[in-house]
Amino acid sequence: MPTPKIPKVTKKGFVITLRRSPIGTPQKHRLVLCGLGLRKIRQTVTRPNTPQVRGMIDKVGYLLEVQPQ
Repeated sequence: MPTPKIPKVTKKGFVITLRRSPIGTPQKHRLVLCGLGLRKIRQTVTRPNTPQVRGMIDKVGYLLEVQPQ
């Protein structure tokens, strides 16, 4: 499965939704989800457009739905 592309956005940020369960994923990926503030499926958070957040999205993008803000 190809990895999803991070959308190009302005300086505002991202709206991130957890779409798949982290059960069965590596522990580091679950820690990244906690770092993004995602705990439950279909939970949505807003995060700024920073290199750190973009790296987190890139790492666990297969579990997420990412939209520009």
